[in-house]
Amino acid sequence: MAYNSDEIRGVLIQVGEERLLLPNATVAEVLARVTVEPVEGAPDWLPGRIEWHGWNVPLVAFGRLAGMGEEAAARNNRVIVLKALGGNEALPYFGLLTASFPQLASVPRDSLLADASEEDLPRGVQMRVLLGEQSAMLPDLEGVERMVGEALAAVA
Repeated sequence: MAYNSDEIRGVLIQVGEERLLLPNATVAEVLARVTVEPVEGAPDWLPGRIEWHGWNVPLVAFGRLAGMGEEAAARNNRVIVLKALGGNEALPYFGLLTASFPQLASVPRDSLLADASEEDLPRGVQMRVLLGEQSAMLPDLEGVERMVGEALAAVA
């Protein structure tokens, strides 16, 4: 199947009570049944780290971070490992916790509309968008990465 440049390829995941639309290019891997090592003294939205390809990858419970509901670090949860965008060599990846399997999405550029129904977006969210009749949130990945770095530095 040929790639259509008029489409944005993404991954939809469930976090808390909302859905996030992640750029497909940032997703490094989807993992299931991962052992989470707690980070002592970290905020509740940073439940721990996972071991992945020799890296200690911090795990973010995005629903808690943004105040959109809970993702308990349960046995059947999935982890989306994302490539960090900020250029911090000590933090090249971070993970997002999700309770469901990610869904691939090809969204025509002209059908991706900003939803201006909210004046104040949750923390860590760049924008709410409409995908047809459904809504999703675009996370501020660089901002989340920065928050992770600050939280880890505070407990080091």
